[in-house]
Amino acid sequence: MYGPMDDSAAPASSFPIRRLLGFLLKYWWITILTLALGLGAGVAYVLYSPPTFVSKASMWETVKLRLPEGTLFTEDVQTFLGTQTELLQSAPLRDLTLALLRASTNRVTVPLDKDGRPLGVAIRVTGGVKSSVFVIQATSSQADYTGAYLDALMNVYLDYKKNIRKVVSGDTLASISEQVQRTDRDLKTEQDILLAFQRTNNLAILMQEATVAGGYLATLKTKLSDLQLEDRLLKATALDQDAAASGSTNASPAYAGGSVMGSASSTGAPSERQTAFQEVELLKIQRAKLSRNLRPKHPKIAKLDADIARGEKLMEIFRRQNRDQLEASHQATQMRIENVQASIKEWEGKVVESNTRISEAERLKLNVQRVQTVYDRLMLLVQNVGISRNIDQETLAILEPATPARRSYMKEILILAAAVMGGLGLGLGIILLIALRDDRFTSLIEVAEKLGQNVVAQVPEIQRLKRGAPLPLLALDDKRHLYAESYRSLRSAILFMAVAGQRPKVLLITSAVPNEGKSTVAANLARTLALGGSRVVLVDGDLRKGVLHQLLGLQREPGLAELLRQPGDLEKVIQKDSLLNFSFISSGTVSSNSGDLFLGPAFDELLARLRQQFDYVLIDSSPVFAADDATTLAPKVDGTLFVVRSRYSSARPVREALDLLYQRQAKVLGVVFNQADASARSYYAYKYADYEGIAKTA
Repeated sequence: MYGPMDDSAAPASSFPIRRLLGFLLKYWWITILTLALGLGAGVAYVLYSPPTFVSKASMWETVKLRLPEGTLFTEDVQTFLGTQTELLQSAPLRDLTLALLRASTNRVTVPLDKDGRPLGVAIRVTGGVKSSVFVIQATSSQADYTGAYLDALMNVYLDYKKNIRKVVSGDTLASISEQVQRTDRDLKTEQDILLAFQRTNNLAILMQEATVAGGYLATLKTKLSDLQLEDRLLKATALDQDAAASGSTNASPAYAGGSVMGSASSTGAPSERQTAFQEVELLKIQRAKLSRNLRPKHPKIAKLDADIARGEKLMEIFRRQNRDQLEASHQATQMRIENVQASIKEWEGKVVESNTRISEAERLKLNVQRVQTVYDRLMLLVQNVGISRNIDQETLAILEPATPARRSYMKEILILAAAVMGGLGLGLGIILLIALRDDRFTSLIEVAEKLGQNVVAQVPEIQRLKRGAPLPLLALDDKRHLYAESYRSLRSAILFMAVAGQRPKVLLITSAVPNEGKSTVAANLARTLALGGSRVVLVDGDLRKGVLHQLLGLQREPGLAELLRQPGDLEKVIQKDSLLNFSFISSGTVSSNSGDLFLGPAFDELLARLRQQFDYVLIDSSPVFAADDATTLAPKVDGTLFVVRSRYSSARPVREALDLLYQRQAKVLGVVFNQADASARSYYAYKYADYEGIAKTA
């Protein structure tokens, strides 16, 4: 309650409906005025606008004849109605319709508008969702002309579609005929190319040659595989012979025998070669046994070495003979392989040549077939277009001719309805704009929401006897029940206010700007406290424009200004009236330096004396934004009551004034909502008639 305002306490940007309703009740005349203006404009437009006549006709899509050859004329079902509407409203059909009306003998003249042009006719097309019938409506300001125009328009529309189809059929037929001639030339060209190729190439012979060449080529490839296998075997045998020759001195009998047998079997060598190899192996074995007991130079060892040497020479002769034979066989095989490969290459060329000629023949045949297919399709299109061009395919027909034009008031009704809605909308918009831009408080809820302050009391608005006359202050037996009870409620709030420490005795009453009723609130609160038995002194702290002496009917001088300039006897300044326990100190002489007087020690001494002498000291100061007096006095008192006037005080300056007080370390006890609307639904305080009657008789 004593801290600065929290911005979060203010409501969100949502605009309260009750505030708008309040402005509607206050500015209801704006809506009536705009409604009257809009309705007047609508009536004037209706009175000065020409009458409207409407004629209707209907067309439908008849049955279709399905020919075996088919038809080339189709329309999109989804856009059918829209297409018909655009065509009927188009300028070409309008010009044709006017020309038909001028040439007809039905004695219907084409009226002109104010610019000298033919009178316009509005065309509207409607149709059912699952119906082939659509209604055409014509609207203009001339009755006879409307019906005649609609009949002429439907006839022109049917003729126009027939002519368009003939034109389209002729253009299409000419285009297709040109394509037929071009395709015919292409077909003859392809056929001539195929005949020229067949004269120099017999396709049957080519296919037979390709088959024979393919079979012989397969035989050659098989023979080449056999020769390559034989060549690999010869190479493997030669490698075995070389391996045997390099390891003959240490080879085992089994390995040597195997090598010899392999060589013999490969080359057809005599069996004595195998016997010689075996004898050498036996001599080596015998020498190995004797060398265990005899020296190397022993005659037996020497004889065995000589026999082994002779045997190895014989084996070398045999090996040389085998290598020569293998080399000769390898060379012969290589020559045969080369011959077969050359033959394969030659026959492969023949097969490729034959297949190329066969493929060329097939390509030429396909070209002829492709062009022939295109030619046949074009000829079928020529026949179909010719049939469609000569047969009337129009499926639209007039179901009902134009009805006699009747006066229609729909346009006038719509204009007046639009005028009423426009007037209401304009009025509501103006009121809404006023409500959005006007941030003045209109209810207690708005004060609490926008300021986030404790509202200690609300004082209802009282009817004045004369407009502009001052409101009488509260008396002992005041007959204004609501008014008196509101100040008693404010008195109770001060007497029983939950504050830290002692109850506030010295109170400052101020507001943001002048004319918010702070002086009246201060005077009535002081009198209410005095009526409750408290000793109260009311000090007029507005040294520039103090008016409390006028409200109380007392003297202005001497007052507070004289007392602060020349401190003296306090009793000479205090004034009394008929109310017991009530005292008053007027503002005194007008002072332009009141801020300096409040900062001096004389004022602090005065407050100390008043605290001792009275129960409550109420100081009515100047508004916060009128002078710096309120912000100077606020830190010196026990609490400040801030007055806000209904439908007068704006939220922004009030928030700024409260912020300024908080910056000066002021203790704002709460807000007094002055001149609240007692008839509002949100105002429930002291409105019960039975208690009011008791209060009047008490």
